[in-house]
Amino acid sequence: MRSSRWVPIAGWCVATATSIVLSSVALSPVLNAARADSGELPDIDQLPAPAAVAETSAAPLPETAGPTRTTRPTPSRTRSSAADPKPPSKSPSSSAPGSASTTTPPATSTENGWTVTTSDGVKTYVKSFSTEGGIAVIRMTSKGTVSLVTATPADGYRVEKQGSDVNLAVYFVRTEKSFIVHAQWWNGAPFVEVSEVGS
Repeated sequence: MRSSRWVPIAGWCVATATSIVLSSVALSPVLNAARADSGELPDIDQLPAPAAVAETSAAPLPETAGPTRTTRPTPSRTRSSAADPKPPSKSPSSSAPGSASTTTPPATSTENGWTVTTSDGVKTYVKSFSTEGGIAVIRMTSKGTVSLVTATPADGYRVEKQGSDVNLAVYFVRTEKSFIVHAQWWNGAPFVEVSEVGS
């Protein structure tokens, strides 16, 4: 009768010892993979799968086996401790929200049909000129530069551009008739003259 009493206790001791051995075997690759010189944890993808730990649940445990559960490593805790350093690398403070508000948009107004934009003390003038030969959009600045934004010829006309960045002429040309849009900065203001040549 006495020998039958010791069978459950002996079975519990065998199950406990097996659990401890399997746990230490399962944890040895994790502990060996850590670098001793830097103290860094290994990459989670390089760790072996915890299949050996799952086999410990097959051993029957008696009702008093509660304390042995603390000796089993939880794979989710191991993964979270290795993955925890990764999220802080994304710093939301890298974008400076106040930097966008420091730049003020350029002021826009209208002068004699020109759309005027002022930025850093320089005025930019833009205006569209429509002729029978086509439409030209001219840009000038208060520094005296002149440029052609777009030139759209009407049916039967072609576009020719002549001059420089201070004195510009845009021609809408066909065989018997031409229209000229002549633009330059004159006397501190934009000056444009539209003329017709031919009949």
